[in-house]
Amino acid sequence: MATVQQDMNRQDATPPAETPQTGTPSSVTPSSVTPQSALSPAVARPFVTEARRIVVKVGSSSLTTAAGGLDADRVDALVDVLAKVRSGGEKEIVLVSSGAIAAGLAPLGLTRRPKDLARQQAAASVGQGLLVARYTASFARYGVRVGQVLLTTDDTSRRAHYRNAYRTLDQLLAMGALPVVNENDTVATDEIRFGDNDRLAALVAHLVRADLLVLLSDVDGLYDGDPAKPGTSRIAEVGGPQDIAHVEIGSAGKAGVGTGGMVTKVEAARIAAAAGIPVVLTSASRAADALAGRDTGTYFHRTGRRSADRLLWLAHASTPQGHLGLDDGAVRAVLEGKKSLLAAGVTAVEGDFVAGDPVELRDATGRPVARGLVNFDAKELPRMLGRSTRELARELGPEYEREVVHRDDLVVLG
Repeated sequence: MATVQQDMNRQDATPPAETPQTGTPSSVTPSSVTPQSALSPAVARPFVTEARRIVVKVGSSSLTTAAGGLDADRVDALVDVLAKVRSGGEKEIVLVSSGAIAAGLAPLGLTRRPKDLARQQAAASVGQGLLVARYTASFARYGVRVGQVLLTTDDTSRRAHYRNAYRTLDQLLAMGALPVVNENDTVATDEIRFGDNDRLAALVAHLVRADLLVLLSDVDGLYDGDPAKPGTSRIAEVGGPQDIAHVEIGSAGKAGVGTGGMVTKVEAARIAAAAGIPVVLTSASRAADALAGRDTGTYFHRTGRRSADRLLWLAHASTPQGHLGLDDGAVRAVLEGKKSLLAAGVTAVEGDFVAGDPVELRDATGRPVARGLVNFDAKELPRMLGRSTRELARELGPEYEREVVHRDDLVVLG
């Protein structure tokens, strides 16, 4: 337990500058997409080959048939690649896998993904068992044990819960098992859903302190336009948001048949890169080359350094249950002074939340400026507004002599 806690508290150093790639973007018209065999065998991305702990995310379209059932050959092909990567004992793999809902369609007689949450959950209930059973059987060919981990945002945005998630994943890896992570679609409601497994993968990569995130789908990279149209090119690498500011991501290639698309993949890459984790985005058919560091897909360089785990979860995985209005002084204290939020600076309370829930902090114009875990119920706060902690303690009791949102549970937005 002590070892785990020390690792959770460790602060990573600022990542060193990365060596630019030497790959040249290829044409992406349907008739001239660079074939896999034509890719240079030379390693173009040393940070990929040096990665020890890797999170790989695969989308539904890469695992299922057109009818919605699991494609055993596709699953086996992916497992062959992942098993080979970890066979030397030097690398660890965490697999974030979509496909539960898609796998459950055919067995339930559904011809397409249902739109209502209840039937999605029913399909996930059937499909998740089939998905993990398929992975278990496929990895067993290599003597690799699989451990299933199902998450919702509620499991990971709260302090105690995210520590439990970390310990489970870290222990599975320590014992030589390969975690297969998915959103817990069978119980997740709209309020506690990640929404797509791309974002889940980015957050899991940060949670397990991964050295690399690989996003696999049915598209072999990010393009500067619609890949079906002549004249567009694969973007070989992204050094920061400015490199793709001109790209209309919504038209830069569809990806998958599930909830995600290219927009969610680029957003996931941004989250991971900002947290100090490089990302490779490519197709599942090119997973071997991606993990070998070859010039395939799109490589996103790290743009930031690792931050506190639960702050990343709070910023990107939590759903605010209400919001607090702040006066100008409180806004400055939170944004510039990096202070906790006190009742004296709160001007308004909206929402139905309890202590420990995530809430949004807004300035006088209504603009969200921060997000945090509140220490009081919504019903308690109105009588506390604008009052000092000393006054509150004197009139309401010592338990009120504390912050509305502690600095350690607060993340600035934007």
